[in-house]
Amino acid sequence: MLARSLLTAGKLFSSRASTASARPVTVMVRSYSTDEIEREQMEYDVVIVGAGPAGLSTAIRLKQLSQETGKELEVCVLEKGAEVGAHILSGNVFEPRALNELIPDWKEKGAPLDTPVTDDKMMFLTEGGGSVPLPNIPTLNNHGNYIISLGQLCRWMAEQAEEMGVDIIPGFSGSGLLFNEDGGVKGVVTRDLGIGKDGKPKDSFEPGAELIAKQTVLAEGCRGSLSQEAMAKFDLRANCAAPTYGIGIKEVWQVDESVHKPGTAIHTLGYPLQSPKAGWDTYGGTFLYHMKPNIVMTGMVVGLDYKNPYLSPYDEFQRWKHHPAVRDIFAHPKSKCLQYGARALNEGGFQAVPKLTFPGGALIGCAAGFLNVPKIKGSHTAMKSGMLAAEEIHKALTENEGADNSIEATGYQTAYENSWVHEELKAVRNYHPSFEKGLFAGLAYSGMSAFFLGGKEPWTFSNHKTDSEKTLPASECKPIDYPKPDGKISFDILTNLARSGTNHEGDQPVHLRVKEGMEDVPSEVSYKVYGAPETRFCPAKVYEYTTDEDGSNPKLVINAQNCVHCKTCDIKMPKEYIKWTVPEGAGGPAYESM
Repeated sequence: MLARSLLTAGKLFSSRASTASARPVTVMVRSYSTDEIEREQMEYDVVIVGAGPAGLSTAIRLKQLSQETGKELEVCVLEKGAEVGAHILSGNVFEPRALNELIPDWKEKGAPLDTPVTDDKMMFLTEGGGSVPLPNIPTLNNHGNYIISLGQLCRWMAEQAEEMGVDIIPGFSGSGLLFNEDGGVKGVVTRDLGIGKDGKPKDSFEPGAELIAKQTVLAEGCRGSLSQEAMAKFDLRANCAAPTYGIGIKEVWQVDESVHKPGTAIHTLGYPLQSPKAGWDTYGGTFLYHMKPNIVMTGMVVGLDYKNPYLSPYDEFQRWKHHPAVRDIFAHPKSKCLQYGARALNEGGFQAVPKLTFPGGALIGCAAGFLNVPKIKGSHTAMKSGMLAAEEIHKALTENEGADNSIEATGYQTAYENSWVHEELKAVRNYHPSFEKGLFAGLAYSGMSAFFLGGKEPWTFSNHKTDSEKTLPASECKPIDYPKPDGKISFDILTNLARSGTNHEGDQPVHLRVKEGMEDVPSEVSYKVYGAPETRFCPAKVYEYTTDEDGSNPKLVINAQNCVHCKTCDIKMPKEYIKWTVPEGAGGPAYESM
């Protein structure tokens, strides 16, 4: 509870499951009354929302600059997971370029990068069980990269940040932005605790706290709720293309040494997403990474711009594991699935990056959409964006010390445009859009761009529709028949959900909310027109429908306790009728090494 976690003046929140104990710091803590409620207020120079690679890189770089310049800044990182890493999910073949810049001696400091990539393969799988090797495009060359758990890396980065004086507050979610009189952002408010399903305070009620800051950095990852609020408030998407997304579904397996090849990274295209039976217009593929010791990380990414509402990304992934090219890894008697999770990811690329700054804050990492789509990597670009933001924020706060108005670190936008992140994303900007015409057109174009044009073509393809708008009515599509899981290689959703560690306080308002004025959309539009696609694209069985015995009168049921915080529903729902909001802090998945 918040009252239990707020310490006395001069101390910070304590972590419910922190990677390190909280430290005393010099901050102002006072109480004040709003029209509705009395809240604790804590002041910082910079508040960062999200303890992922981007947010932690910002925090570390700010403290490095404080040491270099003597201009000390108080920095706080707010994390909604019960501990750092609990909500982190990524492939992950990690490119250490940004880490080399941020912490050059990371090897000596024990960063968990233990499995260098030694073998890199790309395969095209056929529906009949065959596989054809494909040449790796230059951007998929993983020489010098490492197979890692991004959650473990974030825990290590959090330790480095805390040693430098950063205050990390896990277990509390930011539920809203706070604004100055001039309209700029002045911080965030954490979610109230102890609100019942009926919306009324329980005996355990504790109001959220206000974290006041000169700069608020949004590092929530893809489709973060505060990031969406900032983009709408400041019209940050006015001059960029419509975003497009994917859903990544991942499992971690423990396997026998006989089928384990440490350092091997395999990517596949074709079956089951693209085949004569399935068609060729669904964007996506799979990965299979062998990490020490005896661990295989595997998963599928499906572009959420797919058209057929009967498609189930989860079931496509389960079906893929039975393909002869990969089946033996999972079928071995000693192979065992340990963990499961899912997360949406940005696939809009260069042309969909919004304006990065606003009065009082900035967007970094996947909140802004810095994923390099053909590389299938975003951690290195996220980290670099956080470092660039830190440098420009430190400069802006130094130059505007004592200013009463909201400060905008506009230099961050320029720094990004002059960085290798901008250069890297621009070179691959047409990769994903080229697949709009189908798999083979996309492969042909991306190959031409990579091998002959070097990404320097003088044109840029754009995206004009949202992923939700690209879904076709069910009447125009064929239902897909998925095989029943066998319980060894493939699993039903609820069995896998238990492996995610997902848990929420039961007696709280549903955090997946039907938008006001759209109460009839689930039954009249989603169910009747699109065949209830949310019952298939959700990887946690959150959404179901009940009907009368004759199949009439459909009613939406939201099993919010199952939510793994992937944000797919916020993106793909017909007419985008769901708004994803934060539940009580520490709720959600409890990933160990995803």
